[in-house]
Amino acid sequence: MNTITATTDTGASFPTYPPTRIDLGIGGMTCASCVTRVEKALRKQQGVSDATVNLATESARVTLIGVDEAESLARIKRAVRDAGYEPRTLEAMDEADSERVMGVPRDLLPVLIGVVLSAPLVLPMVGDLFGRHWMLPAWIQFLLATPVQFVLGARFYRAGWHALKARTGNMELLVAIGTTAGWALSTWLWWRADAGEVPHLYYEASAVVITLVLLGKWLEARAKRQTTTAIRALHALRPERAHLLPDGVRRTELADVAVDELLPDDVIRVLPGERFAADGTVVQGSTQADESMLTGEAMPVPKTVGDGVTGGSLNGEGAVDVRVRAIGAQSVLAHIIGLVQDAQAGKAPLQRMVDQVAAVFVPVVLGIALITLLGWLWTGAPTEEALLHAVAVLVIACPCALGLATPAAIMAGTGVAAKHGILIKDAEALEIAHKVDTVAFDKTGTLTEGHPRLLVIEAAEGVDEMAVLQVAAALQAQSAHPLARAVVEAAASRGIEVSADAATDVQSVSGRGSQGHVKGALLALGSLRWMDELGAQLGPLEERAKALQAEGATVSVLANQTPGNTAAAPTWSPLALLAFGDEPKADAAQALAGLRAQGMRLFMVSGDNQGAALAMAQRLGLHAERDEVIAEVLPGDKAAVVRRLRGAPVGERTHTVAMVGDGVNDAPALAAADVGMAMSHSQGASADVAMHAAGITLMRGDPMLVAAALDISRRTVSKIRQNLFWAFAYNVAGIPLAALGFLSPVVAGAAMALSSVSVVSNALLLKRWKPPQR
Repeated sequence: MNTITATTDTGASFPTYPPTRIDLGIGGMTCASCVTRVEKALRKQQGVSDATVNLATESARVTLIGVDEAESLARIKRAVRDAGYEPRTLEAMDEADSERVMGVPRDLLPVLIGVVLSAPLVLPMVGDLFGRHWMLPAWIQFLLATPVQFVLGARFYRAGWHALKARTGNMELLVAIGTTAGWALSTWLWWRADAGEVPHLYYEASAVVITLVLLGKWLEARAKRQTTTAIRALHALRPERAHLLPDGVRRTELADVAVDELLPDDVIRVLPGERFAADGTVVQGSTQADESMLTGEAMPVPKTVGDGVTGGSLNGEGAVDVRVRAIGAQSVLAHIIGLVQDAQAGKAPLQRMVDQVAAVFVPVVLGIALITLLGWLWTGAPTEEALLHAVAVLVIACPCALGLATPAAIMAGTGVAAKHGILIKDAEALEIAHKVDTVAFDKTGTLTEGHPRLLVIEAAEGVDEMAVLQVAAALQAQSAHPLARAVVEAAASRGIEVSADAATDVQSVSGRGSQGHVKGALLALGSLRWMDELGAQLGPLEERAKALQAEGATVSVLANQTPGNTAAAPTWSPLALLAFGDEPKADAAQALAGLRAQGMRLFMVSGDNQGAALAMAQRLGLHAERDEVIAEVLPGDKAAVVRRLRGAPVGERTHTVAMVGDGVNDAPALAAADVGMAMSHSQGASADVAMHAAGITLMRGDPMLVAAALDISRRTVSKIRQNLFWAFAYNVAGIPLAALGFLSPVVAGAAMALSSVSVVSNALLLKRWKPPQR
């Protein structure tokens, strides 16, 4: 870890540490109460600013500030162990999932042993159904039930004991108390029976309950592993080896190296059918790349010299040489994995209610079990009957379902969304997105192709058109703005060569244009608004500019500064008008129509002039008469527009707004919106800034993904609510039924095991989700 040395007023120096984040696997958690206890233990540690524990992934994410990472990791692991759980690396947990003993999964082995030992105890109950009454001798029942109770059930005693030491409760404590009571009652009845008497024992209840709980936990673990398939699939995209080309200095032959040995500017060869080992740029050859696992786009994307490729995507039929641009944590794939992990590690606001319930759940259940015992004894029921009803209450109570309801749905929802090119940054964005009723779109690059073409050069009288194009291209050569690229491309298409240093002192003026010196003259190229601010008089060009705007063109003006005399300030004289045109994306109008059909309020926010914005809006199906077009908005004012669209007084929101953008100038608006959606159809710094500001990243520049993102959000939140309803309803209905004597401990144990499995299985239904059809 990098440290920073700070100095006190007395001259003494000491190391300070930047904020860092630790991900740690935690073994042995089974319910929401476990999550609460581990979080409390972690947050008590020095330097821990936040700790979030996820039951579905059995992991913790800890944020540290101002402390050494290595020392803090040791303290964190000790705190987890002292709380009664097993600290593990995430890699070790993955390996544990795949361990086998004699071909049987290691975690299934206790379940099978429990079935073998419990089956003979259940057979007499099955015989009763067919009118054949018989019982195993008490000593055989004891020998079969005791290993199940104290060997296979040892995990419940360990976890329950740690919970008691921490003055809390958990599922294991309930199971341990309940089954021990059943085992002890049976042993006592056997011990006090007269010689030759065959007492009715309840060993089968305790043994079967423990076996059913173990079975339920195994099924639950299997289901939870399926919720992490998205992360595992993304990790699997990383190839292990790369073909490194010789550099002519240190290497003279092609060498196969590990991917983690690659450095920026290395050149690698990617053969047909292989995955690209790193982000880079094609320097030789042409091919097609399958980027479906990263973007959800099924069609292969053509790649030729100069095109960017993304590590993890699949090469097509051509061999290409690629110059490495980004590796490791800086790669697009690593960023995608990080976003999915962040979303799955976070807690949705709904989970806070569950945590509050979990904190008091076990003590309340213990109280109800005690009341049940005393109540049945008060009515005159035999002690063994009263105790069995109390055991049923303890066994049927299930905090596990409560703990899994939210994280299981979030993991399944964010995982399937990532598969289709929708990256959800955190659980809060997912939960808010389902409330969205207003969607604001940036125009250029979001609803349009973002590749404007230079359509018209209208030069002033006496000015040469080719000269205008040459100096304009020189001024724009170093800019990445779409209009600047259009000027440079137009110059290149006409055979005009522009050197990188043709313009000097070039400055970009946000939302207006750029200015600089070309061949000794100070030139400005920008919007009509900027020209008006500079005091440039268009003269005869003014009417032509209005006509071009009416046709839907974006009009810029190239002007040069004319020195004034000693009494007058310099003035700006227009040299030419440059008119640009852009095309709407193929599915943009359909995407907007689909959102409108869902009752959404739609807006297009653009920095273009009113005429160009209205012309594009008409092609997209937006209505100017409904004020759905907001034009001539400077980048810094987009955030204010978003706040205005909420249509709310201070401190109150009447609308939930999603902002969709694709560039660095959209970042403030994305951050100001309730939900920001960044379109990542490029790999430049502009797209990176937008992605960091947004809560949801769309990995393709496809407006249809906006509706898809809102749809998966609604479906995921619906699953969370379904799971919480059934988890609460199960406990609210099951505990009274057990207390009133309608459920035996065996039935209660089966119901408890089924409740957790059903919650996770319901969440897994999200894996079948597909974006709405076009």
